[in-house]
Amino acid sequence: MTGPADHPFVSAVRPLVDAMGGELIAPDRARDDDVVLSWEGRAVVAVRLPHISASLDHILADLQRRHGVPLSALDRKTKQGIVRALEQRGAFTVRHGVETVASALGVSRFTVYNYLNREKGAERSAPERFEP
Repeated sequence: MTGPADHPFVSAVRPLVDAMGGELIAPDRARDDDVVLSWEGRAVVAVRLPHISASLDHILADLQRRHGVPLSALDRKTKQGIVRALEQRGAFTVRHGVETVASALGVSRFTVYNYLNREKGAERSAPERFEP
């Protein structure tokens, strides 16, 4: 990004933008679909959001980086946890989301559906909590 890249506000939002796969750009280069962020009444930076399909790829790459190994090398329990977390983030509402995740985890689509159904079954069988 050209411009006030060293501005404290830019430094503060950079980790969030990186985590979601966005791009920081100068406000004067912003398009209509970019989000311009202001600080003390002055436009400081614009955020170009990723396409939804690219977001899932970015999330999977981030998970792989965090685990330090290819996702396909993880054990079953860890893969199940990843599927659960991805479902909570809406990954399976994206077209071909199940296929993309299955490929990254080195499992079949059927296995991903089994992980999802297993989680839903556990939620149904969990006792209801009573809160006064």
